[in-house]
Amino acid sequence: MSEVQNKNTSRRDRAKIVKIGIISDTHKKPKKAQRAIEALLHDGAEYFIHAGDIVDIEVLHLLHESKVPYIAVYGNNDAHLAHFHTQFNLVQEPYYFELEKTRFKLMHLPFYMAPDADVLVFGHTHEFSLQYTNNTLFLNSGEVCARNKPLSEWLMLELQEDAYHITRYTRANKSESIERENFTFTREKK
Repeated sequence: MSEVQNKNTSRRDRAKIVKIGIISDTHKKPKKAQRAIEALLHDGAEYFIHAGDIVDIEVLHLLHESKVPYIAVYGNNDAHLAHFHTQFNLVQEPYYFELEKTRFKLMHLPFYMAPDADVLVFGHTHEFSLQYTNNTLFLNSGEVCARNKPLSEWLMLELQEDAYHITRYTRANKSESIERENFTFTREKK
């Protein structure tokens, strides 16, 4: 791209967009987890967050082999994974971290819901949940495992300086088609 084109690029186009794939409640369904991870990678995921109930060690291998930085929190069904703690990026809840000047709180159980971070990511309920209140984004990607309903679900969170863009992915059991639904919230300046 020429120098002239760079100068004419809008501020929004120049702003860094960070794409974070979010999955939860994979349980004993590594093939469904693999489909979700592959779809997120295809759409440009630069990081992964797993909100717990990993259950199958193969899911951790899939995250590790994706070559994308990831973090995974222990769920209430993950005690058996503790002896892999040093092999994988596993954390206990609530876990605070920062990505691109955005503070995250990661948990599996929705017990730590105080709005003390920019983005709260949780799992456990197996239900998709999205709420933006008082400049805090609350996200539950739902269940990858398709245990409580006949579909897998996961999210892509795109961080921009002035907005959160969320894509909800759903894939019905026995279908090759992945549906997408988009949401946008304007980030308030602090």
